[in-house]
Amino acid sequence: MIDFSSLALPLLRLLPPERAHQATIAALRLGFGPRSSRGDDPILAQRLWGLDFPNPIGLAAGFDKNGEAMDAMLDIGFGFVEVGTVTPRPQSGNPKPRLFRLADDQAVINRLGFNSQGSAAVRARLARRWQAGNRRGVVGINVGRNRDSDDAALDYAEGLKALGGFADYAVMNISSPNTPGLRDLQERAHMADLIARVRAAREELESSGARAGGAPLPLLFKIAPDLSLAQLEGIAAAALEGRIDGLIVSNTTITRPHGLKSPDRDEVGGLSGAPLFALSTEILRIMFGLTAGKIPLIGVGGIQTGQDVYTKIRAGASLVQLYTALIYRGPGLVAALKAELAGCLRRDGFASVAAAVGADSH
Repeated sequence: MIDFSSLALPLLRLLPPERAHQATIAALRLGFGPRSSRGDDPILAQRLWGLDFPNPIGLAAGFDKNGEAMDAMLDIGFGFVEVGTVTPRPQSGNPKPRLFRLADDQAVINRLGFNSQGSAAVRARLARRWQAGNRRGVVGINVGRNRDSDDAALDYAEGLKALGGFADYAVMNISSPNTPGLRDLQERAHMADLIARVRAAREELESSGARAGGAPLPLLFKIAPDLSLAQLEGIAAAALEGRIDGLIVSNTTITRPHGLKSPDRDEVGGLSGAPLFALSTEILRIMFGLTAGKIPLIGVGGIQTGQDVYTKIRAGASLVQLYTALIYRGPGLVAALKAELAGCLRRDGFASVAAAVGADSH
């Protein structure tokens, strides 16, 4: 078994970022991944949407775009894994190079542009997993539009129908900065129309009997951190009126916080990692207030420590996700985050994650 922390990570950093990522996925697919040997502390358990999460720490979309390493990442100790972003038709994404490490800032800039093998390939992997009875964990799917699509809402509806039958929840990614016009879908009128169409697609999926297991499919939307208060108010209103099941806050940022030190800091694309923490957490706090805690939120952006996870939860997150920190700290990070989070909860007298959600707004 490869010891990623002591051997693989230094070697992978010698490769260009995208090639290193491809090598990591290939190794995980072949079984060369670490496994967490201990169960989760019961204080970390969380139940949402009828789903049982052994812990609230999930793998964000972007790592396993095509559903090739779902179980390997659950084995590391994540409470849930999100596959994608998946587009209806295969597409290659933006020209390379399109992924940049900002090691001095513990950050990454990407302009991948929804590179995807397409929904048919990902559906086949998801279906094999369900049919084999290998469902030991929560796996969500993240859906996007094709770059050349004339009808974005149709893409989301078709993606949902193709993949939703074999997923525990579904996310509509309307906030990547790397597909022209995508973020316009966050405007209230566009979002309301999109919600209506994907809800109709979900009803069609469920009424057709194509959903494995038959349970209702939770429907979430992923939003950007680069939004005005008026835009956030519009999203909150559309989400409440459309009765969606959750929001993911947030995607990468097109802003560049002052003080970035890495040579590639001015590359075009979305910035993730440590510099995003403050902005994404503030947007999370605002959205929790705007929705009055009525819609579960998943907090994403800049998590490095268990205290960061706890801060997101206190700001309003019922679950959290990460990706960039794994690049620099390896899979051992997951166990460290869980242990530190459990300590934070007990220190402050919380009996569960749910009890701490939104504590700073009270």
